[in-house]
Amino acid sequence: MFFTKYFSIAEMKAWSLDQRQKGKTIGFVPTMGALHEGHLSLVRIARQHSDTVVVSIFVNPLQFAPHEDLDRYPKTLEKDVELLKKEGVAVVFIPKASEMYSPHFQTVVEVTELSKHLCGNSRPGHFRGVATVVLKLFQIVNPHIAIFGDKDFQQRLVIARLVKDLGLEIKILAGPIVREADGLAMSSRNQYLSLDERKRACVLYEALTKALTMFQSGERNSARIIMKVSEMIDKVSPTHVDYMKICDAETLEEVWSIQKKAILAVAVYFNKTRLIDNVILSHPERSEGSV
Repeated sequence: MFFTKYFSIAEMKAWSLDQRQKGKTIGFVPTMGALHEGHLSLVRIARQHSDTVVVSIFVNPLQFAPHEDLDRYPKTLEKDVELLKKEGVAVVFIPKASEMYSPHFQTVVEVTELSKHLCGNSRPGHFRGVATVVLKLFQIVNPHIAIFGDKDFQQRLVIARLVKDLGLEIKILAGPIVREADGLAMSSRNQYLSLDERKRACVLYEALTKALTMFQSGERNSARIIMKVSEMIDKVSPTHVDYMKICDAETLEEVWSIQKKAILAVAVYFNKTRLIDNVILSHPERSEGSV
């Protein structure tokens, strides 16, 4: 039986408890909606590793700063539900903000060190909001497995750390970056781009691919790789480069010489649209991802 937005938090908890009592494993994919193939790829991973799948759709106000795009974040609810139904999802859980955050809500969760870097540095409080809402969703859905995409690499590390530090019995799985035919990483925010911005945004993939080629050819100096990436991106005149860094893939501390698995992460604005992307830089025998 297929369920959608009509579940309250209490009903969602009861459904999950019933599934567990029946011996079913629950896979969970938290989203903010405006679904695309990247989200659906995570759903398919969940289906492969569990008996039943829950997808949440909740645009979490706690992770948006006042000047960000909370009010205009894309909403395609009916389309999202139909896509998930076709993917065989058992429950689409669509809680209300008023139920998730009561008027006197004042408890938050923070993963202190991982949240300092990259997006956490340019979006203060963002990962506090992410960690808080994901922990709440974990408590409600009570999954055995949860899947997060590697386009939001830092987010996945933050959640994995939260799960480990709090002793939650949830396995976190990663889904690879899913890209458009021209290489642009799929994102709900891509629809903000004008035709010209959309065309120019492809440079992110091109620059990351060049960085990976340099690394595979033996380059280990972060500054030289960043210089080349910067040159390529600057040629298309983005509105603003938020960050462009090579970091340790476990701690997210910036590294100047790549001696073990690292991540090159970029965040670039085209007009008001902020796009993020990344590529893993590691030796072939240890590689766990690519552009």
